[in-house]
Amino acid sequence: MSLPNKGRTFTYADYLSWPEDERIEIIDGVPYLQAAPSRLHQEILSELHRQVANYLVGKDCKVYPAPFHVVLDLEKATEEERQNVFEPDITIVCDPTKLDERGCKGAPDMVIEITSPSTVRKDKIEKFNRYEQAGVKEFWLVEPQEQIVSVFTLQSNQRFGRPELYTDDDQIGVSIFDDLMIDLCLVFTQ
Repeated sequence: MSLPNKGRTFTYADYLSWPEDERIEIIDGVPYLQAAPSRLHQEILSELHRQVANYLVGKDCKVYPAPFHVVLDLEKATEEERQNVFEPDITIVCDPTKLDERGCKGAPDMVIEITSPSTVRKDKIEKFNRYEQAGVKEFWLVEPQEQIVSVFTLQSNQRFGRPELYTDDDQIGVSIFDDLMIDLCLVFTQ
């Protein structure tokens, strides 16, 4: 849900001034209040996070479940200029120089968004486009009701290619790792 902004553009500096217990994202300067996730959303998030976190034990990459913020448009020099701050459901970062005490600055290696009725349009259009522009290597869009996962990988032309589609009886190889397989049967078990 977009917050009233009376035509004002909001930035990362504004985001840092807001209460920590409010989940708000900024897309192109417009703030959006994040609704409380459903139980199904949280079960899917938990299982995806568990499988990735177990794989990453002893490795250099880190996985973070929401709330964990990602600041994009780093080509803008200051916090007062950056107008895209997201809280992906799951964020994987392999470059420790992008991490600070607040979150990730710059494109993570991988992002997973789990859609809900209130976020599906934003996830499929605005976030998809910003993640692609920022250079996120792999983007998953999980649709709980349909039990479908769309996997987008960044191509050599710096665009997401055609998605690979998976259902609840599939396993997905994570392209940024050589041997991580995510078992969707476990993810969509309710």
